[in-house]
Amino acid sequence: MSGGRHVAEVRELVRAYLPGHGVAVVSALGAGLDNEAFVVDGALVVRFSRESDPVRRAALVEHEARLLAAVAAVCPLPVPEPVFTVPERGCLAYAKLAGVPLAELAGRSARGGPVAAVLGAMLAALHAEPAERWAGLVDVDDQPMEQWLSEAAELFASVAGHVPARYRRAVASFFDTPPPPRGRHLVFSHNDLGVEHVLVDPAVWMVTGVIDWSDAALVDPAYDFGLIFRDLGPGALRAALDRYPGGVEGLGERAVFYARCSVFEDLAYGVDTGRDGYARRALEAMAWLFPA
Repeated sequence: MSGGRHVAEVRELVRAYLPGHGVAVVSALGAGLDNEAFVVDGALVVRFSRESDPVRRAALVEHEARLLAAVAAVCPLPVPEPVFTVPERGCLAYAKLAGVPLAELAGRSARGGPVAAVLGAMLAALHAEPAERWAGLVDVDDQPMEQWLSEAAELFASVAGHVPARYRRAVASFFDTPPPPRGRHLVFSHNDLGVEHVLVDPAVWMVTGVIDWSDAALVDPAYDFGLIFRDLGPGALRAALDRYPGGVEGLGERAVFYARCSVFEDLAYGVDTGRDGYARRALEAMAWLFPA
């Protein structure tokens, strides 16, 4: 469906599901592989699934609405909360959160400590929730550490020409080293807590929300800490772990492992799609992930 047709549909749906809500300006917010989104008067996000199968499209919208409502009930940070859904049209609407993606700001590794501390506290709250609470809402995402390592090696091979020579010895050593022991328990987590999904007030670097919970799952509690380390550096990882209760064996070691594996996924994604921000951030992270 074309963007122009969607703009007309946005106006129609807002008027139908939010009677009395004026619609002055509808503008494109962005489009990805899964969704196309629009913002109404700077305050309401109206998103359409790109899934072609109508039954699956409706199911995806209904499921995400239930998940977001459940997350909002326990997450200490703002998350998108559904205002209305139109499953048969693949539509989900929610109030636009304040802030800009942390990925858009320079100086992240130098100023990311306080942000990471807030994210660590959020993860502590989410991970404390009983797994049974999420039954029927999320799946288990837990693969052997050896599989993580082998898949990362394949990704590295596909983008090795983009990796500066000064990091290659450390990268080779990483792939030659056995992975850390697997975690013993799983928790509910965002499961994709990269800087593109963390919103901040750019004036004061205060976290204003966390978006895109579509990958949320029961996972190793170390995984999202790994993404904090990957994107914000070692000081940020320490700040995040300082806000997390002790007693999780090997959490920091596994976080470093996941960070090193996942950086090649981001680099490959950036190279393959032409999304330079992903590739640039991945290469910047090499400095602390694989110090020469």
